[in-house]
Amino acid sequence: MRVRLLGTGDTAGTPKVGCTCPVCTRAAQTGIERLRTSILITRGEANIIIDTSPDLRAQLLAAGAPHIDAVIWTHGHYDHFSGFNDFYRVQKYPPVYGPPAVLSYLERIYNYIRMDARPVPPYEPFAIAGITFTLGVVTHPPEYTCGVVWEADGVKVGYTADTNTNIPAETKELLSGCDLLFLDALFPPDVSHSKHMNYTEAVAMAEELSANDFRVVHMSHRIGWDWAHIGLDGETFVLGE
Repeated sequence: MRVRLLGTGDTAGTPKVGCTCPVCTRAAQTGIERLRTSILITRGEANIIIDTSPDLRAQLLAAGAPHIDAVIWTHGHYDHFSGFNDFYRVQKYPPVYGPPAVLSYLERIYNYIRMDARPVPPYEPFAIAGITFTLGVVTHPPEYTCGVVWEADGVKVGYTADTNTNIPAETKELLSGCDLLFLDALFPPDVSHSKHMNYTEAVAMAEELSANDFRVVHMSHRIGWDWAHIGLDGETFVLGE
């Protein structure tokens, strides 16, 4: 199984439009960037995406333009779903999995698409291409949001999606003991946010959940390029092979 970070940025991305901070300046000068957060999972010939960011076209081209067999949506915020239309005239729209309330909302948004929506309640495992996925409710008020855990070939990977530190106990149990864990970390340690973890909180959460390895994602431009544990756009992990 291969896991690729298609993007690691927050809703504004990095460099942020109009910003001249050191992080954005370095990005503009060197060409490095953080596209909006999205994850590509490959097992055999199958490709599954978690969240279709508004940068999806560029992300798929950078990944070699793979055919996408399924999509999992974590919640109904623009930066996590709005790239779905990029499949138009490229391939058949892939089936979409996610919490029932999220799919119901996004079916209304995409009312011009004949969507193959496959609602899955949290904590009920489902299989795609020999990978077992499970959704777990996190805390991203007021939006109903789920993290994702997937397992195959003796490997367990987790993604908290957008959340603050108040992750329900059942979801913490689900996320516990991952070989690789991706955690929301929007801001640096000196900034608190009611809807997201900051960097220090994410690192502490990885330790609490006993992750063997982890990366922080969904980062704003206030997270530096040289910090430990940051995920990088295009970073690929080969697991269980």
